[in-house]
Amino acid sequence: MKLLLDGCVWGGAVAELHVRGHDVIWAGDWESDPGDREILRIADAEHRVLVTLDKDFGDLAIREGQSHCGIIRLVDIGARHQARACADVLSRYEHELHSRTITIVTVEPGRVRVRR
Repeated sequence: MKLLLDGCVWGGAVAELHVRGHDVIWAGDWESDPGDREILRIADAEHRVLVTLDKDFGDLAIREGQSHCGIIRLVDIGARHQARACADVLSRYEHELHSRTITIVTVEPGRVRVRR
């Protein structure tokens, strides 16, 4: 799966997700932060699921209707566990995210919420 990790996601998650076969770019590698709207636009243009800790992307996608290819939001997931949490979600919902039948997956310790 193609992923764009927001700059707030632990950079070490990139290598862990690459090892699991995902095509991953990390906004933390960019020279500057282009802002949430532009990050979501880039993810959509490149057909990438956005992985973030930030709830503002859900507001952009749902309330404002900004186009996207899916969002995985990690809530209270420690840095070293972010890649695994993301990989677990992808193993369960990759097809639905790819086909855009799921818009946002929110992952919290012991809980996953799916918005279709």
